[in-house]
Amino acid sequence: MECAFDALAGIALRVDCVDLETPVTVVSALVISASLTSVMRTIAESRGVVDVPNERSSHNTSTPRGGGVAIVITTLVAVAATAVFGDAPIGLVVTLLVGGAAVAIVGFVDDYRHVAVSMRLAVHVAAFAWCASSLGRLPAIDLGLAIWDLSIVGTTCAVVFLVWFLNLYNFMDGIDGIASVEAISVAGIAAALLASRGGDPSTIWLLLVLAAAVSGFLIWNWPPARIFMGDAGSGFLGFTLGAIAWATVVSGQLSVWVWLILVGAFVSDATVTLYRRWRRGERLHAAHRTHAYQRLSRRLGSHLKVTLGFLVVNLVWLAPLAWVATVRPSWGFALTLTAWLPLAVLAWRFGAGLPGELGHDSVGRK
Repeated sequence: MECAFDALAGIALRVDCVDLETPVTVVSALVISASLTSVMRTIAESRGVVDVPNERSSHNTSTPRGGGVAIVITTLVAVAATAVFGDAPIGLVVTLLVGGAAVAIVGFVDDYRHVAVSMRLAVHVAAFAWCASSLGRLPAIDLGLAIWDLSIVGTTCAVVFLVWFLNLYNFMDGIDGIASVEAISVAGIAAALLASRGGDPSTIWLLLVLAAAVSGFLIWNWPPARIFMGDAGSGFLGFTLGAIAWATVVSGQLSVWVWLILVGAFVSDATVTLYRRWRRGERLHAAHRTHAYQRLSRRLGSHLKVTLGFLVVNLVWLAPLAWVATVRPSWGFALTLTAWLPLAVLAWRFGAGLPGELGHDSVGRK
């Protein structure tokens, strides 16, 4: 553990030369996160913090959880380093440090001891309210045929959506590697789009470090997983991606449509699942395994195939549409519908939110 924190200090000393040292810092973040994940795995095993398979699980082997803490520590130390040694926007730094830490802490406590849903939601709402107040009001949104000037009502709707996104990220962390691959691909694509538009180097750096930190964890979470992310990690990723998206939209670096397109795979599956479960009168926060990706993993008998499928969708389908949205902002609304609708139809066809099974149940782990 001491060696890992020494390496984190090394990252901090290099933040002031991001342009020259970015590859070094990114690789360092990956190594540190992988090392810390190993530490968290040992701690979880020694304290009995494991997911035991049940009828709602997508795994059949008891597996330690809470490895996402490694992502949290690596990323937050890097964020703090940008404030001390770099020139990252102070509003974004404070938002990530305060809001990200709060979301991670309540998730960590929930990983070890149950936290009431109302308490978790209260923290999530407060974190994104802090985000809105720290980063500023979102600009008007170009709908193509009209401009929507976001008032207090519009900003409130945006906060509600981001709270939903944070929680759906937790819902979608149900098979090996899927939440990690989503974060890596979304952060990496966003960083590439920002770089192509001459975006803020420190924001690009943060996205790359986030992707690297998740990659370090993925070494242990790759199917078959040896540790799960837990609520601390999934909630933190949902918040961090949402906060960085807010910052880039406010600064005019990327449009809201770009971000909505990039997260389309997760949003489509989770939304269709939620709708069908709501129609049947089920408790929406109750554990289940009826997401399209979970049903498909059981049908195929593989977590790996589904996780790689999400990666292909992000790279081949969503990334090109997001790029078009950067060069044709007025097409953003139409491009978002184009991105989401086929994915929602697929989720519907795969039975998202329906009881029963599509196929056999010979899947390994969560």
